[in-house]
Amino acid sequence: MSISKQIEGYMSSASWIRKMFEEGAKLKAIHGAEKVFDFSLGNPNLPPPKVFQEKLAEIVKNDETGSHAYMQNTGYPHVRQAVAVYLSKEHETDITENEILMTCGAAGGLNVTLKTLLDPDDEVLTPAPFFVEYKFYVENHRGNFVPVKTRPDFTLDIKAIDAAITRNTKAIIINSPNNPTGQIYSEASLNQLGSLLRDKSQEYGRTIYLISDEPYRKIVYDGNAVPSIFACYPETILVTSYSKDLSIPGERIGYIAVNPSASFRSDLMGGMSLANRILGFVNAPALMQRVVGEIQGASVDITPYARNREILCSGLSACGYEFAKPPGAFYLFPKSPVDDDVAFVRALQEERILTVPGSGFGGSGHFRIAYCVQEQTIVNALPGFERTINKFK
Repeated sequence: MSISKQIEGYMSSASWIRKMFEEGAKLKAIHGAEKVFDFSLGNPNLPPPKVFQEKLAEIVKNDETGSHAYMQNTGYPHVRQAVAVYLSKEHETDITENEILMTCGAAGGLNVTLKTLLDPDDEVLTPAPFFVEYKFYVENHRGNFVPVKTRPDFTLDIKAIDAAITRNTKAIIINSPNNPTGQIYSEASLNQLGSLLRDKSQEYGRTIYLISDEPYRKIVYDGNAVPSIFACYPETILVTSYSKDLSIPGERIGYIAVNPSASFRSDLMGGMSLANRILGFVNAPALMQRVVGEIQGASVDITPYARNREILCSGLSACGYEFAKPPGAFYLFPKSPVDDDVAFVRALQEERILTVPGSGFGGSGHFRIAYCVQEQTIVNALPGFERTINKFK
């Protein structure tokens, strides 16, 4: 054997998202891109906002000596300060640059956080359905991944979380708005979760951290808002990226923000600064740091996503699909008309419609549709969705 058993195992159960994305590339080569309806990957299809393009051009034009040199592992101080000022207003708290660490996207931020927190066999809980990579990230750092079921509408089930916490629990990862369901966790439920974690931390004599993964924070509909985790519990760590709200996933830029009220804030920041280096990230990309530092609060116009959501929900409902209309993100997570969600996704594939089985997200019996696509892709796919569900009636 030439590679590790762990990686070999991961390869055999590799992410369904990537599998379907790669399948889509093959189908497009055969049939033409316009005849394949690819809803597999949450790859933003909107261009970055104009202010991003302008600031990027300006910074590149005015490049100075040393602009591409090493820096503090935590990132440029002036960029961290800009992020802190913005977050202080958004979360109505007092965050400084000393609680901010710039990262290689949210994925890099989560790995840095888990590397800093976990000892072997520490448990990390997450509500299911969940982003598929969480399991890999936790196991990267010798932890045990523990999914916890949510309610039928994908909101938090506090009693289930309570039952799942043990003396080995070190952290809970939440993702709101959620991938794959688009659900937003309410302020009341987060306050309940915070109260539970206080009690459990005291009971077991160890800090249980709440980690919030928030790349979809600005993609919300119908006047919804994402509550601040900092207000619900002091031992909180926010991890996010600019991938979705600026439509720049390939630039790999994000940050970690530690609650200024966290008991071991200095230890956390020191540990994460070291982890950022020894995991090989070293520091977040210099050019992207300088750009995002100048445009805090900027975001794409999500009107096209909102329109796609309406067209998709209306069309699928008329076909007989059942789902909870998502208040955020750009995913729909309908029920499969048969228990075998993989079989149903395969049936959709016969119509050249590419979706992802819910079982890959810990949500069997469902499937995920990423509607960050051209409007016409949805319109043209709807007859195929109808034909497929009719086969199972």
